[in-house]
Amino acid sequence: MEEEMEIIFQKLTECFEKRRFADLRITLLDMKPADIAHYMENNLQQTERLMFFRLLPKELASDVFSEFESDTQEDLIRAFTDKELKAVVDDMFMDDTVDMIEEMPANVVKRILKNSDPENRKQINELLEYPEDSAGSIMTTEYVSFSAKMNVEQAFDKIRRTGLDKETVYTCYVTDGRKKLIGVITVKKLLLSDKNDLVENLMDTNIITAETTDDKEQVAMKFSRYDFLALPVVDKEGCLVGIVTVDDAVDVLQDEATEDIQKMAAILPSEKPYLKQSVFSIWKARIPWLLLLMISATFTSMILSGYEKELSALVSGATLYAFVPMLMDTAGNAGGQSSVTVIRALALGDVEFKDMLKILWKELRAAFLLALTVSIVCFAKLMLIDRLYNDVTAKIALIVSGVLFITIILAKLVGCILPLLAKKIKLDPAVVASPFITTIVDALSLIIYCSIAIALLA
Repeated sequence: MEEEMEIIFQKLTECFEKRRFADLRITLLDMKPADIAHYMENNLQQTERLMFFRLLPKELASDVFSEFESDTQEDLIRAFTDKELKAVVDDMFMDDTVDMIEEMPANVVKRILKNSDPENRKQINELLEYPEDSAGSIMTTEYVSFSAKMNVEQAFDKIRRTGLDKETVYTCYVTDGRKKLIGVITVKKLLLSDKNDLVENLMDTNIITAETTDDKEQVAMKFSRYDFLALPVVDKEGCLVGIVTVDDAVDVLQDEATEDIQKMAAILPSEKPYLKQSVFSIWKARIPWLLLLMISATFTSMILSGYEKELSALVSGATLYAFVPMLMDTAGNAGGQSSVTVIRALALGDVEFKDMLKILWKELRAAFLLALTVSIVCFAKLMLIDRLYNDVTAKIALIVSGVLFITIILAKLVGCILPLLAKKIKLDPAVVASPFITTIVDALSLIIYCSIAIALLA
């Protein structure tokens, strides 16, 4: 597939450079908007994109524009004439328009709204009023709705009249005179029914909906659970105000997963692709957590300093110090495994705070097997390898392996409990994962190690 696209991209470049615009348009008609946008952003200079965009077939232009990154959209908007801007904005789906506007500076937004139809401008302003992470912020108001008293033939007539401007026609909605949602019907159901059948006798009244203020991540999860192509969004009175389509749900899940990964890696989330981030923005995203982790590491050094005198008094004190990094790293990795598993389960809705005891029991049993395996292998390594270059006795090997066993179990329990507690008190579990688990597990492993070593070797 990548090789085929590379060949097509080369053909586009050749046609564009040699001004064979007729051949260029023919090739573009067979391409997907996302691939055209990818080509333009990665193969054309900023000054060339406007000319190339003007060569796009009219039916493709707005779809391609929707696929651009926000900075590319902004550059093109600034270069557009008012007529070009109006043509693009009026042809875009409402949710794509709102997404674009949210990324634009105020002066660009003002120009976009100025060149929009009054009706579109009103809808855009209404959608912009919804909270950023709500279902209302990602829905579109372009859907097909029927009256319950329509028959199948009338329903298809309406789809033909209005469907071209709707985001999807595969799932349609039935509303009463007050726009209250009373049913859902698919085009498949209409196709398989007699043309005189009434919509009210065919529609599904067991409707799963989202409210405008629902969290958009929870809305996206409904697509995964129920295999929807579109989900109706209603207000508090049950009136249909829009729909969320599967492409928007996929974008939400991708963005949320990326954000969680960045937080777990101690990076402030960024919406821009890596190659489009400036060095300063990368510094700004990473430095707060690095400073926090550096400060939290102070606690471990304080603990080690507190035991320094007693450890130094032991004959094997220097040997014991050599295994501190291994103990801390292994404990941190063990805690990280549990926290990632629980955070992912929380994100998917597989577990809740009420499942804490079940999770603890499962992790405790898994931790026991893992700790036993690692401690046995550690003891063998200490006796067979480490003693060749270090003053490792059987007693020291037993202490290190025993402490490793205990710390792995504790780290696993801490790693699964903290995300659950964070979720309970309305904190983001992904934020808690990296700095707090690392600090707690490192401190516990050092206290246990030093205490046991001093008690048994003094």
